[in-house]
Amino acid sequence: MTSTVGEDTAAPTGRAARRRDRRKAEMIAAALQILSSSGYHGLRFEDVAERTDIAKATLYHYFPSKDALVSAALEKLTTDVLTRLGEVLDTVAQQSPTEQLRALVAGQLHVLTVLYPEVGALFSFPAPWPAEHGDAIKTMRRRHDRIFRRVVDAGVAAGEFDCPDPPVALHCLHGILNHASIWLRPDADPDGRTRDAVVEEALRLFVHA
Repeated sequence: MTSTVGEDTAAPTGRAARRRDRRKAEMIAAALQILSSSGYHGLRFEDVAERTDIAKATLYHYFPSKDALVSAALEKLTTDVLTRLGEVLDTVAQQSPTEQLRALVAGQLHVLTVLYPEVGALFSFPAPWPAEHGDAIKTMRRRHDRIFRRVVDAGVAAGEFDCPDPPVALHCLHGILNHASIWLRPDADPDGRTRDAVVEEALRLFVHA
């Protein structure tokens, strides 16, 4: 008879790993919610443990310090957002820079208002962060901005965009999107018309009629 010892021991290990991953994701999600509402100094392990219904000692098992949890949360958020925007660009890769920018702006609005409302609070507005996290946030913001900058540079090179100062235009673009994320909510815009209007107005920074 063929031995199944390896199979029997592998299955629980796989389930245990998935369970750990789910629990870790829940902790990170709770930390992001608290960070976006209360900031770095308002984040306490006790609150994360309560929101995830786990013991504080268990939280320390996954994250040995508050800063370790914050670093993991910020990196997870950045990776998810960049992955989302990369997927958006992939769908319009063969289209013009104008259409690529339109898709990116719409995708960013979706991130800010639906997927990760925490982005605006954590990355867009000034907040007191320890130096190690402040530097990390600046790096993450630059990684994000490079996605938009590549499309804008391509549009300028192709003669589609006629903005005299692309960096300033990009700053203005992110200002529009971050401000829109404060008042533009899916439940108040069920048909997406207001979102589409914001996208078109934002494009005027680069493409003039």
